[in-house]
Amino acid sequence: MLQSSQHSRLSSADTGSRCSRRRVMQRRLENTSRVGAVVMDSSLPSLLLFVLIGCVSGSSDNGTRHFDYCVLGAGPAGLQMGHFLSKARRDYIILERNSGPGSFFYKYPRHRKLISINKIHTGRSNPEFNLRHDWNSLLSDRRELLLKRVSSDFYPPADAFTLYLSMFEKELGLKVRYGADIGRIRAVQTDGDRSYILTDQHASDYKCSVLLVATGLWVPQKVEFVGSELVEGYESISTNPEDYKDQAVLILGKGNSAFETAQSIMGRASRVHMLSSSTVRLAWQTHYVGDLRAVNNELLDTYQLKSLDGVLEGRLEHLVIAQQKESGRRRSGGTKKKKKKGKLYVTLKKYVQNQEGKNNSDVSAEELAGYHIDNFPLRNTYDRIIRCLGFRFNFTIFDRSARPPNSEKAKGRLPGVTAWYEGKNTPGLFVLGTAAHSRDYRSSAGGFIHGFRYTARAVHRVLEHRYHSNHWPSTKLLTTQLQSWILKRVNEASGPYQMFEVLGDVILLRGSHCEYVEEFPVQALPQFSSLSGHEVSNHGLIVVVMQYGKTKIDFLGRTRAESDWTKAWKSNFLHPVLYFYDTLPTEEEMKLRPKGWPLPRSKAIHHMVEDFLTEWDSPISHIQPLRRFLEHCVQSDLRTFYAESCFRFSLTHRKPPLFCQQGYLKQQGVAHGSQLRQSVHDAGLMPTERDTDTSGADPAFPNYLAQAGASVSSGLKLGI
Repeated sequence: MLQSSQHSRLSSADTGSRCSRRRVMQRRLENTSRVGAVVMDSSLPSLLLFVLIGCVSGSSDNGTRHFDYCVLGAGPAGLQMGHFLSKARRDYIILERNSGPGSFFYKYPRHRKLISINKIHTGRSNPEFNLRHDWNSLLSDRRELLLKRVSSDFYPPADAFTLYLSMFEKELGLKVRYGADIGRIRAVQTDGDRSYILTDQHASDYKCSVLLVATGLWVPQKVEFVGSELVEGYESISTNPEDYKDQAVLILGKGNSAFETAQSIMGRASRVHMLSSSTVRLAWQTHYVGDLRAVNNELLDTYQLKSLDGVLEGRLEHLVIAQQKESGRRRSGGTKKKKKKGKLYVTLKKYVQNQEGKNNSDVSAEELAGYHIDNFPLRNTYDRIIRCLGFRFNFTIFDRSARPPNSEKAKGRLPGVTAWYEGKNTPGLFVLGTAAHSRDYRSSAGGFIHGFRYTARAVHRVLEHRYHSNHWPSTKLLTTQLQSWILKRVNEASGPYQMFEVLGDVILLRGSHCEYVEEFPVQALPQFSSLSGHEVSNHGLIVVVMQYGKTKIDFLGRTRAESDWTKAWKSNFLHPVLYFYDTLPTEEEMKLRPKGWPLPRSKAIHHMVEDFLTEWDSPISHIQPLRRFLEHCVQSDLRTFYAESCFRFSLTHRKPPLFCQQGYLKQQGVAHGSQLRQSVHDAGLMPTERDTDTSGADPAFPNYLAQAGASVSSGLKLGI
């Protein structure tokens, strides 16, 4: 049953629509229960078969199949959502137009090597930590269901990934219907109930209350200009380098597909030039994985070392491409020579006269750019011009009633979605995977598998609360345990690490205890209660996110890193940042947040200084400053104490420290058994004894956290 439990802050129209979908699902369940009653009283064999078919295929009405959830696309995002729905035992179907999962990867990348890392050997056995360096595997409860089962390559072949997706689908028993090519999607309103109807190539209809679009980006991005029909597309070019032997090639684009193509042919082509409106953006400088990766940038070497190749900037819309006429001269004997493919000329639109209706082959010498600018970079002819401009979302299958709007980012190539990935103006339609990248375009990893596997989980948690009244999963902790849990998360968790500045942990302070809510979309904080089911108390909340520094620096210069914890706010590399708020930020505050900030200004903010090893566990540089920040937020002493100290505090103070209240006074104090460490005392840290009973703690978790003020002796299980 899909039930709505929306917060009053959502619009009344949206709330009414969700409540209506709840009523539809309620009626469907009532009908199902009536069918079950008939089975008990009638012919068992035939009706049992009918019920079994219904369990697999959903209910049917006049040829229309009904499901609570329809997932469109069996790529990595669709299969990931399928796993979450299957685990929750929801009524769903995954519709895929091709014969197997991940069909995009049957063809792309064209040169068959992925640039998503597959680092198998990390020196760690913690599966959550290892996912930080596994950019291809999907999330599941089976720790062995990882890409490394089919490939050990650091940059695995694309064929291995399709094999992995097939293995993922089969081993988890996901409900996928292949060969269902959806050509039309429309929204319908019946008695105030909104649902979506998907029609395939056989005119079969699938009706669902919630539509999850995971089709990815597969429509080639094109730019129209005079002569654009003479350009070859990345989707259809030859991948045999010998076909480019001694040819001059111009590539339109400077992304990874363009450089992948250039790298493949540069050893055979006479010269390779690359042209686009933007400059080359290197991923190791921008921290954006979608920018040019080092594995593809060999042409930059040959360009800068002046070996015939090069990159240029210019607006593609201003180009004119003309082709020399193919002609065959007659030999003296009257026979005709074999036709030779005409060379391609590149000029600019402003130099071409009478552009309307002009034959592309009839550009005169005076209309060539070289006639006006004698050192025009593209004055020499080319044998081939190749378009490598990436892909766009397929909007054509959506009826006006169901079409999400174009996003304002990525030149409108992506659908516009809310901070919780629901289509704008399309309630009940969510966008998953690469297609949902408009939320963090060019700023995080939401367009890539190692990012959207976590945003898909966030969407599922939204669905679970909205339609099934299941609150966003949380962990209830004593406030004295909070520091240890934060340290564990920032040192191990993969979700906030990969989806930096997008997914964050929300800590709801409740006085002597707190609730730890993991991986919430931070830009949806104004709707936190309505999306998660958790309320914020008057004690406030803390949001933990991972961030890069915002200052432009020399990324390989001597001053690129900050190691002084007193200047942690100057950190440039990825590091944890904690925001403390009295109340939830409003939508207006989110809109007015400082440029580049993931969140608006808070009552207090704490940066944990960047670390070369990305291990935030140093007693002086990381743990002590964190404890003092938390003490400021909760207005309580969070140090741990020996039993003798707690006894003395209980005799001399009306209100002993929180650790003593929750520990010693409840017969859970830490027994004194060793001398204080002078170095810790000199650093101003309260020393503690390592708990002799390690049954409640992860032995892999650093024991010296206790000596630095982390309460690992509280019985909190730190393993995952």
